[in-house]
Amino acid sequence: MGTLSYLYIPLFLLLLVVLSVRILREYERGVIFFLGRFYKVKGPGLIIVLPGIQQMVKVDLRTIVLDVPTQDVISRDNVSVKVNAVIYFRVLDPQKAIIQVENFHMATSQISQTTLRSVLGQHELDEMLAEREKLNDDIQGIIDKQTDAWGIKVANVEIKHVDLDESMVRAIAKQAEAERMRRAKIIMAEAELQASEKLLQAAKVLSQQSQAITLRYLQTMIDLSNDKTSTILFPVPIDLFGAQGPLAGKAAASRNEPD
Repeated sequence: MGTLSYLYIPLFLLLLVVLSVRILREYERGVIFFLGRFYKVKGPGLIIVLPGIQQMVKVDLRTIVLDVPTQDVISRDNVSVKVNAVIYFRVLDPQKAIIQVENFHMATSQISQTTLRSVLGQHELDEMLAEREKLNDDIQGIIDKQTDAWGIKVANVEIKHVDLDESMVRAIAKQAEAERMRRAKIIMAEAELQASEKLLQAAKVLSQQSQAITLRYLQTMIDLSNDKTSTILFPVPIDLFGAQGPLAGKAAASRNEPD
């Protein structure tokens, strides 16, 4: 019996050492509880956890990608949309992540869903579609503030999709088409205004020399002659011959003189 007891003691100590040795990776930490009370955070590498009197909860410090399920949101202008997002967060304080909240994964997911609905419900549909970066920052700030007590850092929030009903898609398409037509009409009106200003300047230049309008008329005739049409109708204003007025008047006066 004495010999067997000497053999059991080394085996027991060896088994105790084997059960006590734990290895944690570089991105892992172990939250150690001693008889139910928080003791310390250990890791990474080789650590000792005494079985029976110490318990370890392993925590991953890598960035976690959380896919927020699709949420039904009613915008401030009473438009119903479906929105989903993705959140990137990581544990900064393993002690708080284990002690302050029961399941930090579930807690972060739930707070993300409620915050997403709350923030987007305060904005109009146009803002959801055009100002996603600002909305992402607002949501990230609110979630990060609430999860700070759990030792969690929310690094980024991205809204992935904003799904609309077909009727709303058609309405937005009509609105976009009307906006393009409005811009086209404004551009055409501005072009007409600029063209009229240039024509006015050209008229002032041509009016300084009476022969200039005649040269312009002849140049127009040359340009039209290059066309393959067989008949050309071209209106000729009377003022075009104003430069020949004095000569024509003298000729008419000489014809009207009595013999």
